[in-house]
Parts: sequence; C-alpha cells; structure tokens
Amino acid sequence: MIMEKILYPDSRRKREAIRRPDKPETELEDTVRKVFAAVRQDGDKALIKYTLEFDKVSLDSVEIDRKAMLESENCLSKELKDAIAHAAANIRKFHENQREKPVIVETVKGVACWRESRPIERVGIYVPGGSAPLFSTVLMLAIPAKIAGCREIVLCTPPEGRGINPAILFAAACTGVDRVFSVGGIQAIGAMAYGTETVPAVNKIFGPGNRYVTMAKQIAQTSGNVAIDMPAGPSEALVIADETCNPAFVAADLLSQAEHGADSQVIMLSDNEQLADRVIAEINVQLEKLPRKDIAILSLENARIIVLNSIDECIDLSNEYAPEHLILACKNAGQTAGRILNAGSVFMGNYSCESLGDYASGTNHTLPTNGYAKSYSGVSLDSFIKKITFQEVSAEGIANIGPDVEIMAAAEKLDAHKNAVSLRLRELRNS
Repeated sequence: MIMEKILYPDSRRKREAIRRPDKPETELEDTVRKVFAAVRQDGDKALIKYTLEFDKVSLDSVEIDRKAMLESENCLSKELKDAIAHAAANIRKFHENQREKPVIVETVKGVACWRESRPIERVGIYVPGGSAPLFSTVLMLAIPAKIAGCREIVLCTPPEGRGINPAILFAAACTGVDRVFSVGGIQAIGAMAYGTETVPAVNKIFGPGNRYVTMAKQIAQTSGNVAIDMPAGPSEALVIADETCNPAFVAADLLSQAEHGADSQVIMLSDNEQLADRVIAEINVQLEKLPRKDIAILSLENARIIVLNSIDECIDLSNEYAPEHLILACKNAGQTAGRILNAGSVFMGNYSCESLGDYASGTNHTLPTNGYAKSYSGVSLDSFIKKITFQEVSAEGIANIGPDVEIMAAAEKLDAHKNAVSLRLRELRNS
C-alpha cells in the first residue's frame, strides 16, 4: 500500500496522524550560520564557492546580463510564452484589485486620522530551480511587487548548468525584474540579506524553498537586517472528500503535491472507507505514469488517508493541521468553506484543482506551510507595501482630546508628554 490508511482514530492517534515529518534543525542551523558568515566576509567569492560545493556548478560571475534575459524567449515555444502571458494577466488582475484607497476618519471633531500605502523599496525574490524550475513563482512575486511600486526587484535562483532556466529568465523579463543572479540555496538568502559586491541587500525576501532555504530566511530575519514573507517550507495539501467526489481527481491532486519533493506531505480526510480504498487504487495507477515517480513515492511515505466519523470531524482536524492547500471535494463546499479557519488557500468543488492556483487562476501560490496558516496569510499586494498612519489635528481637535491626554500622561508619570499638550492648550486659552 502506497499511502497509510488510518480508520477512525482517537484523539491521540489523530495528533500523530497529522504530525509533519521530523526535521533535525540543529544541523540545519549550524550550516546556515556557517554559510552566512562566509557570505558576509567574502561576498561574491563565497557565493561562487558554495555554488560549486552545493550545486556542482563553477561560475565566473553571479549576475545574468540583461541581454540573456531578453534572448531567453528564443528558447521557449510560442505555446509556453502564450500560457505565461495568460497566467500573468490573471495574476495581475487579481492583485490589482487589492489596492486600497485612503479613508479619512474623524475620530472626534478636529482630529483626522488615515492610513496610506508605501512600497517596500527593494525586494528579493527567491525562485527554486533544479529538477523543477518554478518560473511560475516569478509571476506570483514580481507582478504584485511591480503593482505595489517597489523601486527594485532582485531575483536569485540556482544555476542550471552555467546559466539559468530560460523560462525563469523569460518570466523575469516579462514581469519587470531588475536584476537576476545565478545563485541559490542558503548563499542566495545570505546575499540578499547582507549584500555582496554584486548582489544588493534587500529590505524583504520572498519565495519558497527547501528546508535549508526556509531556515536561512528565518535566521536572516532574526538578524534584524531583513524581513521575510513567511516561514514557508516544503509543500503540502489536504483534501476533504466525500462520496460526491471523483476518486481519480482526488488521487491526481494528492500526487500533484507529492511530486514537489520527498519532504512534501499530502493528507486526505473522508467519512467514507470505501472511497479511501478507491483513491488509493487510483494513486497506484496514476503513480506509474509519473516521470517524477521516485520523488512522489518518497513523499507518499509521509502521506495519510484518514477516515473519520463525519465531514464535521474532518473539518475540525483540517483546522488543526492548517494546510498550505486545502481542497474541498465534497457536497456543499461553499457552506463547508465557511467553517475553515486555518488554510493558506482553499479550492472548492471537484473542478477546483490546486494546480490551477499554482499557475493561472490569479491567486498567489506563495503560501504558509508547516502549520503557519494559523497565523500567516499567503503573499498578496499587502506583502509588498507598508501602511503609514497620518493624522492632522486642528485647534478644535486638541481642545477636544488634549485634556484626556494630559490626565493619561500624568497617570503614566510621563510629564514631558503632558507638557507637549499643556503648552498648546495654554496658548489656545490665552489667544
């Protein structure tokens, strides 16, 4: 049996069933700190060294010139370029509608308060490469960054041979990425966090990656140099399915996440044991046809099909797991969605496969994993902006709220705070 089937578990067994794969963090952290120290000290030299050590690629320089970006389209089929253009249009449309207009609120007469958005000046995008070069991530991150008005967009991605996958370069050129660097992994995160002779330090780093990249982003953030989008790690999906689903669709959705990597996790929850068996049978059939079968098999070692007493119980367990992707392959999906508290992105109904959100529906595919959907949102236009509050107070306004501030400041023993108000109130009374 490819996937473990768990029937009607008790509370303790439920917790065990949705536990994510264990990861030895100490060794990870030591490696990240070692690479970061080298990047801070040796700059580009360290990037070239670790690219050779980790990626087995020897580089003369790390930056890709603009000419190579523009010429990348010659390496792609018209069909792929058209598909990228269509996806980009949908992503742009969805994110442009996230703009907010300032709303001025008069809290009391004479006191006006509002908030305005300002772009993060320089952002860094990390795009995983290797066996699955995720050019779709370029679209998902560069498009909202341009809409937000970020002054400079920097992209780092692992080399493919001595260059970069042309689809990644094409997506970067189409979306307005300013500079592209052929460097990946921990060293790429270190370069964007601290800067080198060639790679500029950025204000915020975006993008998914393996556990080394995830750890690197978290450590970079704690150093105080840079912010990150979220601690996103290996991909994951959870499907809630009942007798109205198509078992072949569910199996395909589970495998679409399993092929991401050996450390990905997929889970199916259902109230129907016969359905669980049918999905497992479909997985066995479809798995044989996958080019990335070996990777998917490793991922399925962490997979579970859990049969519970009701769909309500499935919803509760899903909220506890807080999946990156949640597929509702059940009747009354709209009603069920109203009870979802924790998920990165929700796909409702038998035709809303997760792959659509990964590429072209318009929503963003950079989402919280590892349970962080309980406290983080996926990337949106807001991820690339800061909100600054403004206030304008008239003479009437300070007369209205000033006495309250004097009393509160005095109670906190902050006499200078009180005095800043009292001086103004006295001048008003005298005039």
